[in-house]
Amino acid sequence: MSVQFGRWNIDGKPVERDYLEKVIPVIAPYGPDDGGSYTKDGISILYRAFHTTKESRRETQPHTTESGAVITWDGRLDNRAELIGRLGDLVTADSTDVEIVSAAYEHWWEDCLSTLVGDWALSIWNPHTRSLILAKDPIGTRHLYYSVEGDQITWSSILDPLVLFAGHSFALNEEYIAGWFSLFPAAHLTPYVGIHSVPPSSFVRLRKGKHRVIKYWDFDPNKKIRYRTDAEYEEHFRSVFTEAVRRRLRSDSPVLAELSGGMDSPSIVCMADAIISRGAAETPRLDTISYYDDSEPNWNERPYFTKVEEMRGRIGTHIDLSKREPLEFALDHFAPTPASSSDRLSETSLQFLACMTSQGNRVVLSGVGGDEVTGGVPTPTPELEDLLARGQLKAFAHQLKVWSLDKRKPWFHLFFEAVRGFFPAAIVGLPKGFRPAPWLTPNFVKRNRSALHGYRTRLKLFGPLPTFQENVSTLHALQRQLECNPLSPKPLHEKRYPYLDRSLLEFVYSVPRRQLVRPGQRRSLMRRALFHIVPDELLNRRRKAYAARSPIAAIVADWARYAAMSQCMTSASLGILDATALTEAMQFVSRNKEVPGVALMRTLSIELWLRYISDKELLDRSTPFIVRNTSSIGTNRALSEPLQKRSAS
Repeated sequence: MSVQFGRWNIDGKPVERDYLEKVIPVIAPYGPDDGGSYTKDGISILYRAFHTTKESRRETQPHTTESGAVITWDGRLDNRAELIGRLGDLVTADSTDVEIVSAAYEHWWEDCLSTLVGDWALSIWNPHTRSLILAKDPIGTRHLYYSVEGDQITWSSILDPLVLFAGHSFALNEEYIAGWFSLFPAAHLTPYVGIHSVPPSSFVRLRKGKHRVIKYWDFDPNKKIRYRTDAEYEEHFRSVFTEAVRRRLRSDSPVLAELSGGMDSPSIVCMADAIISRGAAETPRLDTISYYDDSEPNWNERPYFTKVEEMRGRIGTHIDLSKREPLEFALDHFAPTPASSSDRLSETSLQFLACMTSQGNRVVLSGVGGDEVTGGVPTPTPELEDLLARGQLKAFAHQLKVWSLDKRKPWFHLFFEAVRGFFPAAIVGLPKGFRPAPWLTPNFVKRNRSALHGYRTRLKLFGPLPTFQENVSTLHALQRQLECNPLSPKPLHEKRYPYLDRSLLEFVYSVPRRQLVRPGQRRSLMRRALFHIVPDELLNRRRKAYAARSPIAAIVADWARYAAMSQCMTSASLGILDATALTEAMQFVSRNKEVPGVALMRTLSIELWLRYISDKELLDRSTPFIVRNTSSIGTNRALSEPLQKRSAS
């Protein structure tokens, strides 16, 4: 992992030394191992390294190619061997990742981006064409932000310098805030009007007076994998899942894996142990960290993650989450987004820091995406939608009956769930979980319906199968979640997500839905494929319940503070919410009445953050909201040209 920052004065004037001297101490904590810079012809690029692989320790960045282009790379290249074979004598097995990327760019130019498999973000400055390319991998696991103001283009891996040293306050991006009230904002947005995030699977090409966002790769809806037997699907799943985990064990220091009591992270840990035991991993050791809360009656994790510890013969770090810690933004560093409250040095984060420091961990494996990718929700809806879209009515009727018996629900309820996706929400309504919080103002809701509804779109009857459409929609939600995960210097670490491996996703998106989920068999393929690898107690566990009392308990525990906060709210003065309706909802909490707890906690978090940036004089309250009601980057009017497929030329 590394951090980059750059500024390009398009008129050719040198970037001010005083400006760069202010930026350096802000980015330095994110890259304590090494640094480099490039300055020439009105452009300055700063680089700070955080090494996680043996190859990265030999890198010199920014890296200058043979043609004179300057590449700054933050990433892990998973298909090194394949690219080395394709590039021939241009690289060797000892080449660093950035050298391989450099050779690929010299050979294929912008078309090389689709060949780079892994987690990465990069910038490419071409002094001959006076152009800048900013790009991210298809999943979007890394951050890269940019702004265009007059004759200056600035980009960075973290938001802090773009916000703190802009020399002015910012209008708030209303769509971004609306996205926080539902699930997460669109991946190309930031809270600040004028600052953008490079979208996943896309690159931004910047020239004087020109600004284009181009999508360079996407999943193929026509790719189908069909086998004759279940055993063949199971073997293929084990193969791609093994490779997904192995790729993320590439580290010259011990790797730390999150270990819960569900199926996602335990499967990663068990597979990683198998890979390490046969000498196929680069990491010297795998450690684990587990969180538990015995005060939550529906969140009984310890009996399950200890089963994995017993199997591997090692006890990991256990952190008790039962202590309620109030929301706040009392940080020792800048909090650029509402998600930055998780950066503060709470008791939990201090224990996490102590764990990583004592064990020498630099990489953390996460089970995020497992539920969504491998069929964690035991619903027949996607399968029934496919049958409807293809006119297979006899099979549809049969499966409707089978699932009705399994779910113990009337068949017409399942029928309605299957057909509602093809109709606009205005006709069939929204599921309960996607309805805006009742304390948001009607005008705010009206202007931001798409974001508040979680960017839900109706299914297309023709074209890709509904299951493929829903897979892509789910991936977009995960990309939004990843974009909102702040890069924290305490403790500094690189997070990796095996379930979001590109090859694994391509496989899962290409197999029949009935392989993933069957009546009475949630996550059927994964369970079958990992039999004898993961303990039976976890594979056969009923779906893990999530802690639902914590948000409400936190409000009750600090009731006086939150009640006082609701009397004078920055978000109310901005027209986002109705303070009276919010106060009423909080009174319901005190009387143990049901309210949308997660939405309430997010509302309070946003309010605290708005106060925080207002106190720092970063919020321009004289400028009305800039509304960006966009369901994708392609309709974002903040960009000069629509997103488009990369042309052959």
